[in-house]
Amino acid sequence: MKWPARVVVLLASAAFGVVHATDWSMDPSGSRLEFIARFETVPAPGVFKDFDVRARFDPQSPADGRLDVLIRVAGADMASADINKAIAGAEWFDVARYPQAEFHATEIARAAQRFVARGTLTLKGVQQPVEVPFEWTPAGEGATMVGEFVVKRAPFRIGTGEWAATDVIGPDVVIKFRVRLRKAER
Repeated sequence: MKWPARVVVLLASAAFGVVHATDWSMDPSGSRLEFIARFETVPAPGVFKDFDVRARFDPQSPADGRLDVLIRVAGADMASADINKAIAGAEWFDVARYPQAEFHATEIARAAQRFVARGTLTLKGVQQPVEVPFEWTPAGEGATMVGEFVVKRAPFRIGTGEWAATDVIGPDVVIKFRVRLRKAER
């Protein structure tokens, strides 16, 4: 008797316990996305108040994962109305022309006790490859992703004109995140 290929795949999957990645959506109440620039030698912190994270991820099979982040850059807040107005302008985020930033990772790998998502960051119309290391902590029906990485601001044209030099505003921006996730409803 010849078995249809589909039946063979289903039986093999059941027999070998194939794990399927779970779809996750962000819980905004438990999530935070921070950035830290340097003004001269002093940290200049800020937050993105409006962002969303979606993932398909199973820590037992990270290679099948995916991570999508959408950031509405108008929600950048550095705790000063004057600075917030300045960073929304054309020399910095140029919110009028580029209202959002996106990160899309199609490769996730285990890296020691952590994971790393490799993908493309699109910011101010520029695309650059980025690696985002993170820790994954499951908790009941949810999970938390925590991580930190560095982005060079010059390739994204963040800080142009008089701000392009790195003696006043440093070349690197540290991105820190803590994202609470819940299983997405189907």
